[in-house]
Amino acid sequence: MLKVKIIIGSTRPGRIGPTVGKWVTEAARKQDGFEVETVDLADIGLPLLDEPNHPAKKEYTKDHTKRWSAIIDDADAFVFVTPEYDFFPPASLVNALQCLSQEWKYKPAGLVSYGGVSGGLRSAQELRMLMVNLSMVALPGVVPVPFFPKFIEDGTFTPNKEMADGAAGMFAELAKWAKALKPMRG
Repeated sequence: MLKVKIIIGSTRPGRIGPTVGKWVTEAARKQDGFEVETVDLADIGLPLLDEPNHPAKKEYTKDHTKRWSAIIDDADAFVFVTPEYDFFPPASLVNALQCLSQEWKYKPAGLVSYGGVSGGLRSAQELRMLMVNLSMVALPGVVPVPFFPKFIEDGTFTPNKEMADGAAGMFAELAKWAKALKPMRG
């Protein structure tokens, strides 16, 4: 069974990442062949790049980095749930990606982005470039959530048909890539 990690990228107080992330997790569980785990960066508590060695060496000295490394190393695929802050992904998510290196290699990643009129697509595009530079396979399609407050009622996110169909398609594609890339990781 393939292990997919849903990573909630925002750590900001008052964020809605966990609300959107819950829907993404439920959508992932509908996909056959996935073992699904949600990882909230707010729970991980990574400080800003505090390791003395370059992450390519994988010689971590801090317990939080060792724990983060184990979580990511264990995955076959990822879906990042990200808002758009000032036309860019949150610093917490960029930091979480940059503090590791080897653990990301040859694993596919999808994106669910949320925001205003753009649905967080500018944030997603920046993240896709970073993912490729970390040797991940960034899926070309993104599931955007424009005007996200319209889809939240009583703390529950309810997607429209296009979002639900987009998520289903993303997970189907993620499964194909995860299976194909697994032998590369030995």
